[in-house]
Amino acid sequence: MQATLAVNTGSPDVPSNDGGCSSVRQPDVEPESSLAAGDAPVDEYGRLQRRLLLATLALTALVTLITWPVFGAAAACSLLLGGCCGLLYLRLLARSVARIGPDSRSLGRFQIVVPALLIVAAARIPAIALLPALAGFLLYKPALLLQAVLAP
Repeated sequence: MQATLAVNTGSPDVPSNDGGCSSVRQPDVEPESSLAAGDAPVDEYGRLQRRLLLATLALTALVTLITWPVFGAAAACSLLLGGCCGLLYLRLLARSVARIGPDSRSLGRFQIVVPALLIVAAARIPAIALLPALAGFLLYKPALLLQAVLAP
């Protein structure tokens, strides 16, 4: 009875009823620090995602503000639309990467719809200029490179 009680309550080794010759060993329990360390890569990945999205958003805003007086409102709006599509693409890609595990080893292909829809929209809607929209879409790449250079 004491051995069972020792295991359940977490008390130190207690001799058994067989005359004190043997003792019950406590089960090995992982300390909280190792459990927290297992969550660290997930937290780091989440911080990296947020930094990439914020860097892409900031770069899109900066380039849009520069484009407005230089190339006009139509080009700036197309660039902004492309930048928003790039943010959506990056978010869908990050979600797809987060789902990769032992059961699934491939990325989802839904994010490829975003640039395809951007091209179709630029072809059908005359107010959207194709080249600025594509340039805006690709703004996530320089933001990614900046994060690789600037991040510790």
